[in-house]
Amino acid sequence: MNESNMSTTTGFLIVGFSDIPQLKIPLFFALFSIYLITLMGNFLILIIIYLNSNLHTAMYFFLTQLSFVDIIFTSVIFPQLLVHFFAKDREVSLTECLLQLYFFIALVSAELLLLTVMAYDRYVAICVPLRYTTIMNKAMCMRLAAGSWTVGLLLGVPHPVLMSRFSFCESHIINHIFCDATALLKISCSSTSTIETLNYVDGSLVTMTSFIVIIMSYCKITSSILKIKSKTGKEKAFSTCASHITVVVLFYMSILSTYVRPISTYSIKENKIMSLSYVAVTPLCNPIIYSLKNAEFKKALKKAKSIA
Repeated sequence: MNESNMSTTTGFLIVGFSDIPQLKIPLFFALFSIYLITLMGNFLILIIIYLNSNLHTAMYFFLTQLSFVDIIFTSVIFPQLLVHFFAKDREVSLTECLLQLYFFIALVSAELLLLTVMAYDRYVAICVPLRYTTIMNKAMCMRLAAGSWTVGLLLGVPHPVLMSRFSFCESHIINHIFCDATALLKISCSSTSTIETLNYVDGSLVTMTSFIVIIMSYCKITSSILKIKSKTGKEKAFSTCASHITVVVLFYMSILSTYVRPISTYSIKENKIMSLSYVAVTPLCNPIIYSLKNAEFKKALKKAKSIA
């Protein structure tokens, strides 16, 4: 479809990486490989945890929830992105665009909350170990997971609802890899002040609050670990937190650097590249980080290989 004709339609044309045609083939295969490995890695985590009764604990239950989020999250973005590499018609309707935006915000919010819950789980395990099984029982784990999913799904509602009432300028071309809120705001003729305020509220209530809770949890955890006299005990305690800390740092750095700033500082080219850090890299790295840094999971993986 000719891009100049988009102003007469009710849809949007997503540019993706079509503005760098010389990298079309290598980018397609790179992103297709990342998507495939991400799905395989996260499904592997689900299967290994399901099959190994030793991993039926609170920590691994929350890890399965994180894997579910990453599977759905990448599947909301990648199929469309990959198809648009070769599709002549890259138009998406307003409804499709807002649905993608909804699931993106909802799943990112759910992941932030799950990472916070996982920090709390590590806090209880290390700081009050004698009460761990009592506090982090099955019912509590289900409530925390359900709460994370529910709040995430609710937080995804305001942005698409508000933006469904926006009017858009002559150009309906979204110069991004998916229907990102900041990219849509760039082509809107409506006032963006409400959405910008909502971004900061979300950033404060969800992103920053979750981050502060995680930092506080790990301050308590570090203090408790330093009190352990045995060197082996300290190393074991730190090793149970290493995977989670790595994932938290990777995820929060990519989200905060991209979204917690004014729309006026938004750079199209910069954000298209940076978006790959949380759309592609983080979901890809999560299963790798947990499988490489977690001794129990590596043991279960080796056992599964020997049986196979």
